[in-house]
Amino acid sequence: MAVSAALRAAITRAQNADQHSEPVFSPLRGLGRGRLTPIDLLGQSLSTIAPATGMVFIALWMITYSPGYVGLAAIAATTSAVFLVAFCITQFTRRLAAAGSLYSFVFQGSGIRATLTAGAALVLGYLGISVSVFSQAVPSLLDTIAIVGPDVRGTAATVITTVAIALAVAWIAVRGVRFATRAILVVEACSLILIVVVMLATHSDTTTAVALPNPSLSAVPFLAMLTVLSMAGFESSAFFGPEAKRPLISVTRTVLISPIICGVLFVFAAWAAMTGHGATIVGAYFEGTASGASAEVVLAVKIGMTCSWFASTLGCAQAGSRLLYSMGIERVLPAPLARVHRRFRTPYVAVLAFVAVSAAGVFIYSDTVRDDSGSFDGVVETALVCAYTLVAFASWKFLRRIGEHTSLTRICTLSVSTAGAGLLVYIVLDGAVHGMWALPIAALAVAVSGTVWSALLRRARPGSLLMVGAFDSVETADLLPGAGTLLIDGDGRRRLVPDRGTAEGDSPEHGR
Repeated sequence: MAVSAALRAAITRAQNADQHSEPVFSPLRGLGRGRLTPIDLLGQSLSTIAPATGMVFIALWMITYSPGYVGLAAIAATTSAVFLVAFCITQFTRRLAAAGSLYSFVFQGSGIRATLTAGAALVLGYLGISVSVFSQAVPSLLDTIAIVGPDVRGTAATVITTVAIALAVAWIAVRGVRFATRAILVVEACSLILIVVVMLATHSDTTTAVALPNPSLSAVPFLAMLTVLSMAGFESSAFFGPEAKRPLISVTRTVLISPIICGVLFVFAAWAAMTGHGATIVGAYFEGTASGASAEVVLAVKIGMTCSWFASTLGCAQAGSRLLYSMGIERVLPAPLARVHRRFRTPYVAVLAFVAVSAAGVFIYSDTVRDDSGSFDGVVETALVCAYTLVAFASWKFLRRIGEHTSLTRICTLSVSTAGAGLLVYIVLDGAVHGMWALPIAALAVAVSGTVWSALLRRARPGSLLMVGAFDSVETADLLPGAGTLLIDGDGRRRLVPDRGTAEGDSPEHGR
């Protein structure tokens, strides 16, 4: 009887519900909600990280500088540290979905200036990663073509290839995440299987003849920083929370799983390099058949690495475009960045802007930066460490504000915040000692970016400061009929109020 009465009451409320109130929408609804599965999210994260390329470079540095088991321990410890960062990030992904990812999360715990600082660090970091992997994809593709066909390497070919890759990345990114991530996941899996098989099946004590610059850091800290750079983008699935099915669960799992998968692969690559199983694949990629590897192995490795570089370029474009889209929604960047394709529901203007800047960066990188790639990578690492430190500290403040701290969360958030701040100080001091002034300049620029940015917005568009931190929120269509009416109050907050004409006891006055 009680169940029947409850059902009759619900039907009555649904019939009496106010159908004429203006519907309330999520600020991020343009992206299309509930489309991406956990497999799509994992494909996005792994495509951004491109673990196949990271394995080869870790093996290269392990062979070149021979840090031994200390280097292996440094890679494992760095993986553990990245996992702790992921744990801090999941304190937000368990509770909200935001296209701005870390940028939007920082707002929930810290002020607007810290949020804009994190946004500037993320934009710099993701653009830097994109330029770096994009600039590797171009010569890798030309080398692959030279193996199977004519040698077309040269300035004209480089320009044409860069433009072609940029157009392909933009086209795929505009078509949508699901169109790309599953295919990329298969390609990346094949590349990883190839690298693992070659490492296990070959053994050589011959060291590579690749000329490498001496890193400004000692071998062990350098390996730690290389591991951080190689794992950059592990959290990129968080950019797709508004587009994911059951985002509070699926995004959280992906953020935690991604660094574990990559960490295991990187430790394996370091072990293979130490035991003589990594020299063949390193030589095949960097020296070709001159290393003694067969033409078939060289071709397979080149194809696998080229696909991995391309996947990483695409992953950065997809994640970076969501960041720009979120900032466009909030009007902290030009509003056209928030435009969404009517059919594919992707932020096509943000995609085109990100890819165009990345392609331009490739030409600048090739002409002026390639000879000093250590400083360039250091700047990117500085930006990423700054963003991770800010989100860790924001998670500590956020959990304290909502009263949901535990002993574990306190230890993790404060440990990561302290370690990140210490690492930033170390990077700045080490860069100054070794004359790499780009590092302290980049750290200073990121540090003041939030203050400068907020001051400019306060003058030009003060209303945008009230919109910072947008995340996917409940809509009118999400409510059951008769559950109430969703309204936006004078402070811009959503409120659920009972419908007029409901049964006695359900009136707004009764519910207060």
